[in-house]
Amino acid sequence: MSDNTNLQVPDGVPVPRRYWAILAIGFGITVSVLDGVIANVALPAIAKDLHTNPSLSIWVVNAYQLAITISLLSLSSIGEIWGYRKVYTYGLLLFSCTSLACALSDSLSTLIIARTLQGFGAAAITSVNTALIRIIYPKRFLARGMGLNALVISVSAAAGPTIAAGILSVANWPWLFAINIPIGVTALLISYRFLPPNPIKIKGRRFDIEGGLLNAVTFALLIAIIEGFTHDINIYIILIIVTIAILTGYVYIKRETKQDYPLFPVDLLKIPIFSLSILASVFSFMSQMLAMVSLPFFLQRVLGKDEVATGLLLTPWPLATMIFAPLAGFLSDKIKAGMLGCIGMLIFATGLFLLATMPSNPSNIEIIWRMAICGCGFGLFQTPNNSTIIGSAPSSRSGGASGMLGTARLMGQTMGASLVALMFKLFPGHSMHVSLLLGCIISVVAAFISVLRVGNKI
Repeated sequence: MSDNTNLQVPDGVPVPRRYWAILAIGFGITVSVLDGVIANVALPAIAKDLHTNPSLSIWVVNAYQLAITISLLSLSSIGEIWGYRKVYTYGLLLFSCTSLACALSDSLSTLIIARTLQGFGAAAITSVNTALIRIIYPKRFLARGMGLNALVISVSAAAGPTIAAGILSVANWPWLFAINIPIGVTALLISYRFLPPNPIKIKGRRFDIEGGLLNAVTFALLIAIIEGFTHDINIYIILIIVTIAILTGYVYIKRETKQDYPLFPVDLLKIPIFSLSILASVFSFMSQMLAMVSLPFFLQRVLGKDEVATGLLLTPWPLATMIFAPLAGFLSDKIKAGMLGCIGMLIFATGLFLLATMPSNPSNIEIIWRMAICGCGFGLFQTPNNSTIIGSAPSSRSGGASGMLGTARLMGQTMGASLVALMFKLFPGHSMHVSLLLGCIISVVAAFISVLRVGNKI
């Protein structure tokens, strides 16, 4: 692999600029992750207000997630070529403008178009955020930076339904999108002023357009297959899509193996500790979504809780993550990442098992302390795992590592949510318990994968 680079790589940015830079990252990630989950709560209101079929309104969510999934790796590659700061700020600009378009939409079609474009903006933000963290923080503090990033992502994802319920209690659904505008503009101004440029420039490298198209088609087909299994699509249609996906994926991966800087980072996946960490990340987010999607149904439909009460009972999870994700950054200096990640996933699995086996009519306290255990374990795992993914990649491939980290999260969450839908069909009346037990098993698998990294060095 040829690599024309400038070897004078600064080790982080000085304080207080570092704090402003990480604040810009935090704002951008908050709104992009939040918008992936916040619209779910408003779908009934959106369908009613726009006079459309509730089943069609689901595309308000799907269009956003699909746009992110098919463009994430392409945008991380563009970040390595143009600069992470440029991709991040353009993403914030697009996200803020399309948030306004979403808020002003007067039909489902215009809302779906705006959400698709908003998804591309979110993908630009997500694709390079961890690559920027690698530049912002000195190497010795990278785990702390990744801990804060894991904290923001976890809290934003878990707190989404609560925030949505709070907004909808005082305003109508367009405000779910309008609230992004001041946050996005603030993040944009701070980013323009304080985010550092790429310290490494790769000369003569161009974006692989053909690879980008193959990447988009491959991941779109993967999402279609996952969704097909949970929405009663004819099995023959699914088999046709699977066949096309296999052929497209084969051509895509085969082509990427011949590239110096592959869009799908096959070069990075050859690094054992990187590939193990990515696999562990996929499984961790699968188990997270198995819990976070199934629990609200149990709390509302079985226990009769309202939306606000449900949000409050889910809150101990992100609160515990808020404490333990940064703590894991400090512990990473003393405990190997593979072992710390294993401990975190085993604690997480324990929390899921305790939730699955709690009494049929549990008190609020019985729910709260179990949720806190899950958040504790999830926070302990994410920080060392994400640090390993970014730290094990060469500096010139930080964008590829960042994109792959985001892709692992999205694929894990998509598969986890789809598995919940499948459990609803296979085990009516017991779907929450089965989903949590399945999440427990998957978490144990993630713990086993994590501990395999102990003998590998970054």
